[in-house]
Amino acid sequence: MRRLLTCLLIAVAALTSVPAHAMQVVPPGNRNVEQPAVPGASVRRTKGTKTTFDRKYEKVYELLSTDHELMSKIRKTAAAYGIEPIHIIGAIVGEHTYNVDAYDRLQSYYVKAASYAGESFRFAYEGEDVDTFVDRPQFAECNGKRDSYLLWSCREDVWESEFRGRTVGGKSFPNNRFSAVFFQPFYAGQTFGLGQVNPLTALMLSDLVSRVSGYPRLNEKDAGAVYRAIMEPDISLAFVAASIRQSIDDYKQITGMDISNNPGLTATLYNVGNSRQRASALAARNQVAGAIVWPEENYYGWLINDKLDELEGLL
Repeated sequence: MRRLLTCLLIAVAALTSVPAHAMQVVPPGNRNVEQPAVPGASVRRTKGTKTTFDRKYEKVYELLSTDHELMSKIRKTAAAYGIEPIHIIGAIVGEHTYNVDAYDRLQSYYVKAASYAGESFRFAYEGEDVDTFVDRPQFAECNGKRDSYLLWSCREDVWESEFRGRTVGGKSFPNNRFSAVFFQPFYAGQTFGLGQVNPLTALMLSDLVSRVSGYPRLNEKDAGAVYRAIMEPDISLAFVAASIRQSIDDYKQITGMDISNNPGLTATLYNVGNSRQRASALAARNQVAGAIVWPEENYYGWLINDKLDELEGLL
């Protein structure tokens, strides 16, 4: 049923796409007057490290304001992907405010990345490698998709509809996200590097990053290469920008809405992921609403819009 609903939403969005000349520009700022609730896991993680969200924000802001090399890389990467650099700044600030602590300087991220260079990883669940898993017949519909974004998005949809929380062929699968089950070999919720990119997200965006930045395409059979890509700051920035570019494109193509002038929304989508599915759901909702329903920011994106003047001052 979930699989059918997803397909219907995407089909409705495709059939009712708004022509380019009727593109709706999403208004700037937050739709919510007060910040939406921060998830308990983020609150507990921050308290556990004896710090606060305010202090973490101040630390990442200081990193950005004092590291001119990093800011130069952000501007250059943003230009390559046709987005404003404030979107990359918003993603980095959100991640380091709510999910991890920022290092004091860019060089520390390079050092951390180097520490993983010789490690050996694999993407698997209970002994079954993910490349074997996606050879199951349930994934046959995805085999003709050549672009990495469409391929892995299809596989993620199949996971949600056919495997998540179910027993298939005598093997039970957790009621959890595809990325958490197969792509985080150390512990759930694990992301890495300057952009805190998820390994599955990196695989999805691999073709786009290869086309624009020239980095080698990633392969699920070489987990080590995926981790090196998301840990190495220069490459990680390319994936951050690619994720934002893809979210903007998804909303333009599916909802007929331009979110490129609202960094809080792009930050929200960077945080929650699944921009294609979310855009499809919004498009379907707008078909029956009788009035425009704008996308809304979550707690993470709300902060970026709330601090926008200060963050734009970094540029």
